[in-house]
Amino acid sequence: MARGNRTTVTEFVLMGFTDRPELQLPLFVVFLLIYLITLVGNLSMILLIEVDSRLHTPMYYFLSHLAFIDLCYSSSIGPKMLQNLLAKKKTISFLGCFAQLYFSSAFATTECFILATMAYDRYMAICNPLIYTAIMTQQVCKELVIGVYTYGFLNSVIQTVMTFQLSFCDSNIIHHFYCADPPLLALSCSNTQNKEKQLLIFSAVNLTGSLLTVLISYVCILFSIIKMQSSEGKCKAFSTCASHLTVVIIFYGTLFFMYLQQPKARSSWKYNKAVSVFYTLVIPMLNPLIYSLRNKDVKDTLKKMIGGKESV
Repeated sequence: MARGNRTTVTEFVLMGFTDRPELQLPLFVVFLLIYLITLVGNLSMILLIEVDSRLHTPMYYFLSHLAFIDLCYSSSIGPKMLQNLLAKKKTISFLGCFAQLYFSSAFATTECFILATMAYDRYMAICNPLIYTAIMTQQVCKELVIGVYTYGFLNSVIQTVMTFQLSFCDSNIIHHFYCADPPLLALSCSNTQNKEKQLLIFSAVNLTGSLLTVLISYVCILFSIIKMQSSEGKCKAFSTCASHLTVVIIFYGTLFFMYLQQPKARSSWKYNKAVSVFYTLVIPMLNPLIYSLRNKDVKDTLKKMIGGKESV
């Protein structure tokens, strides 16, 4: 990749959140706590769903995969970020950067479509209860999940390979806390127009496609809820939808902000770091709480596991 007197980049420097040394340790403590809560919360959710046969339903099957995706997504970024907060040399190898971009992109895309799949499942359960069990069979659920993972990882292969086909031969300083497409494109000494167009198209298709599925599903759910006779049933359904939609808005909103802009807009990098924290670290921590710990079946299972006798 070397051209003339240019030096080929063999490693990158991750600038992280701040260059102020006095803030490194406090940030390390905060993000270590967030990461540990993410690990415990999502692993617990997977275990709870596995051990209790009452939770062997499509909704919890998809939820267990959401927990797995969040666990992997956070782990593709969190450990290296925590290491760099304490390290004097905040570097990541060329191969390590490739791997981080690949897995973070794969799990981000997969999460978009698992959220859409969960919304579709709720649509079928609430709007078509009589045929729900006939349509959402175990085989159908497995095929939906396999399709989501396959698309997410194939999409990431294309994006990552196109990024690392570019030449990086000048600066190796990434103005971010992990390897992401926009700051990497800003470092390239190649013509990045094709990659920028590809990133915009893929991001727009992935985000709008999955988000439209969520929105259409919940519009249908809303009309079904309005037709319900039971006030208690309406309140419970509204509460469930509000929690889900809150996470969807935060997740999709930050992704739209991150990717549907000019990749080389240096003035936006500080904002990108801030919003990236939400979808890479905070949302994976919150999802087990928002989706599950408010659920009576999950709380009953958790209480049994820790020795409780009474229902919550």
